[in-house]
Amino acid sequence: MNQPLITRMLQRDTAEQEREGYGHTLREILQQPATLFDTCERTLARASDLEQSLRDVRSIVLTGSGSSEYAGGCVTLALQQELGIIAQSVSSGSILTHGTRALPPLRPTLLVSLARSGDSPESVGAVQLLLEADPQIRHLAVTCSAAGQLATRFRDEPRVQLLTLDDRTNDRSLVMTSSFSSLVIAARVLGLLSAPDRYRALCRQLSNIFQSVLDRYIDALASAIDRNFDRAVFLGSGANTAAAKEAALKMLEMTAGRVGTLAESYLGLRHGPMSYLNGHTLVVCFLSYKPRVRLYEIDLIRELNRKSIVGAKVIVGEDIPAELLRQQDVAIESAGMNSMGYEDGCLVHVLVGQLLAFFRCRKEGLRPDSPSESGVISRVVESFPLHLDGATP
Repeated sequence: MNQPLITRMLQRDTAEQEREGYGHTLREILQQPATLFDTCERTLARASDLEQSLRDVRSIVLTGSGSSEYAGGCVTLALQQELGIIAQSVSSGSILTHGTRALPPLRPTLLVSLARSGDSPESVGAVQLLLEADPQIRHLAVTCSAAGQLATRFRDEPRVQLLTLDDRTNDRSLVMTSSFSSLVIAARVLGLLSAPDRYRALCRQLSNIFQSVLDRYIDALASAIDRNFDRAVFLGSGANTAAAKEAALKMLEMTAGRVGTLAESYLGLRHGPMSYLNGHTLVVCFLSYKPRVRLYEIDLIRELNRKSIVGAKVIVGEDIPAELLRQQDVAIESAGMNSMGYEDGCLVHVLVGQLLAFFRCRKEGLRPDSPSESGVISRVVESFPLHLDGATP
């Protein structure tokens, strides 16, 4: 790690990092090149169990709340293409309120519950409701905490299979960073169980690109937050739309709402949300690897430049056209993303969003480990009543 800014922050002793309130968050962001590959090996070690869970299923649903829901959204297109079955991301909250009606009707279904701690009310409630409502739904719980309720509550339930990740990924910070990337990579294996070498190569490539971004662009991203903005808009297509939602959430959480955020698709921005843009807006553009998709994205960026309605842009991708950049803009050139396929590079976009949020949090004088000074939000959503009795299937 050769970035002077990060070097200075890391050289402070543990007590000072804790006083500044960034020790957990910074370490958890920086550890991702290592935890990605650790998660890869842990999931492959369970390949035979995972293959059994997928046998003869006609649909797969990835569920979670907040960041965990967006993690599922990062992989559904790839899983649907590779498995040849319906793959959807459905929030745990939708399952609590609408039961099996929130799911595709084809059975058997594999429900993949993604969770950092597994202690949020939705994590357990959604699984419990569906266990009682539909015996044709199988369950795979993927969590970063072996001690959480999702891991312990259903340990003896034969219809629930558990995949527990390294405890390092159970981020102690309020926000999810290494937990998010690890949950995505763990879920991604479901489409590549028959091609373990390809899966390892994907994880290795992602790890290398992560390290390259951390080595080359931290100072550029730290300077990007000095632009005069109080709004941030994140744009993506396909799997990158889920990445945009996660990046927008990181900025909102880590600035305690002081920076308003919006996540949108490139084509969707024109249909009303463009009115959110002004001269104090930072637009973060996640570029697709698909040439035809990228043409639509470039057209939209050119339109923003022509209308001069944003303060600055951060553009993330490989082979970024120089003509898209204005003087105040930042390009995060990430070699190797275009060769990954299925937009697996969406995790690189999320990493950029994490770093932007981290540095803006610091600029706001907040503590990245616990930015919600008033306690409006917490690391684990506080308990609320679960109305499961008599739930309509």
